[in-house]
Amino acid sequence: MQLGKITWCPGCPNFSILNTVRKVVEELKLKDKTAIATGIGCHGKIFDYLDLSGVYCLHGRVLPVMLGMRLGNPNLKVIGFGGDGDTYAEGMDHFVHNCRYNADMTMIVHNNQTFSLTAGQPTPVSEKVFKDKTMLIGSFGETINPIKLALSLGCSFVARVYALDLEHMKEVIKEAINHKGFSFVEVMQPCTVFHDTREFIGKNVYKMNHDRKDIKKAMEKADEYKYDLNGKIPVGVFYQEKKKTLEEQWPQLVDLMKKGKGWYEK
Repeated sequence: MQLGKITWCPGCPNFSILNTVRKVVEELKLKDKTAIATGIGCHGKIFDYLDLSGVYCLHGRVLPVMLGMRLGNPNLKVIGFGGDGDTYAEGMDHFVHNCRYNADMTMIVHNNQTFSLTAGQPTPVSEKVFKDKTMLIGSFGETINPIKLALSLGCSFVARVYALDLEHMKEVIKEAINHKGFSFVEVMQPCTVFHDTREFIGKNVYKMNHDRKDIKKAMEKADEYKYDLNGKIPVGVFYQEKKKTLEEQWPQLVDLMKKGKGWYEK
């Protein structure tokens, strides 16, 4: 069910992400047991187009809201949607610690490598040669590699997909939601107005096929793409590990999970 008029630019890959998430929710029968959180940015409008309960968050605060949902009701499926600026700039501290905590929830990052809603400023994952009206000589500082960062922090499910490969994206997002622990899925989602990298990504993207339990190989794969306009872009699941979730280490939450309810229910 569509709840509002879609205001994304024509041809925006966010449409692909929206339709994929709709299919996943339907196929996994998640509608009545799922809550979502979205940040501020073009990605955040997905909140208006999904018939799911949730919260529109402040910029960069998607993950702490998600964690609050899980602590309040550990029987909810919690899915978050953030942008690359929203998650890797304002929200970087929350990203770091939620990778460590391993709460059972899924974070989907729409990465177009620019602050598109505010007219195209660079984000921490913009390539150094990226220029806009605020950065006339190019983006400052080293480009962050979120995949490698998540792996180094012990994130138990790390993946990347391409928004224009709908079937593969659906398959990976399904796996992420079904994974028991913190799932991080980065969606390469070119901005067709301010940072159109479709041609580069289309030529260089490829699907990985390695042992996803091998952290060394995962790190090697993460190093192949440094968020510039060079090299191959691996997509798929970099790493997956089964380990205790935050909820399983908290006796009160274990009790609530056994009872199938949240704190607010008697």
